[in-house]
Amino acid sequence: MTVLLTFASFEIASADLAVLGACLALAVATLLFIFYIQPDASDLAPHRTRLDQLLERRDTIYDNLRDLRFEYRSGKYSEGDFEAMKTALENEAALVLAEIDQVTDAQVRRPRGTRPADGGAQ
Repeated sequence: MTVLLTFASFEIASADLAVLGACLALAVATLLFIFYIQPDASDLAPHRTRLDQLLERRDTIYDNLRDLRFEYRSGKYSEGDFEAMKTALENEAALVLAEIDQVTDAQVRRPRGTRPADGGAQ
């Protein structure tokens, strides 16, 4: 008994070719994105530390105080309003400065690693 194997020819419709082409294009685009797109330099930059944020906030408060004094001298605010806003800004500045002290004290006290007792390289 002889077994005769015949391969049926597959007819591919034009709609099937369009879907196959779209899948192939998507696969190629995905591979290009994964392997050839380089990250942006800002993605590799270190993020701002808590100390950087606090220093920026301190500088902003000082700028606001300077602007408030200028606007008071130019007659935009009454003395009562000026004193209230100045006190609020000074209190906020004191809190930020206290937090800066806490952060810097914590950084100073943090151990940086161990060194050999004699200081020489081994």
